[in-house]
Amino acid sequence: GPSEGLGKIIQRFPQKDWEDTPFPQGIELFCQPGGWQLSKERKQPTFFVVVLTDIDSERHYCSCLTFYEAEINLQGTKEIEGEEESGLIQPAEVFAPKSLVLVSRLDYPEIFRACLGLIYTVYVDSLNVSLETLIANLCSCLVPASGGSQ
Repeated sequence: GPSEGLGKIIQRFPQKDWEDTPFPQGIELFCQPGGWQLSKERKQPTFFVVVLTDIDSERHYCSCLTFYEAEINLQGTKEIEGEEESGLIQPAEVFAPKSLVLVSRLDYPEIFRACLGLIYTVYVDSLNVSLETLIANLCSCLVPASGGSQ
């Protein structure tokens, strides 16, 4: 039906807040401005940036890459032309939104888009690279000063 779900954080890196960078509470509300809704067809990934301002007037740039992932029917049965076929996992009938979010105090949307695209590719293609290692490598990259050489 046209019901709207609620987003939830499945995984985050780092798992605990850094002393100078607390995790933005309620960020899942900003990842899907149109609401968390299932779709009958797979939609193309979308990218956008939301700017959140904390109580100290610090800006946090939240780069979001949203894609739709197949929800598999795990009930094991499906009625086909009056007959019941059991024991088989049926193909997806709906797609659920999933968002990758990168939060930074720096305003580099194109760099963040490329980083999220890399994480998305590793995830979707099930490449033999752990997401934890990939994200740790991305977090250890030095970003050049604005106006400096790349």
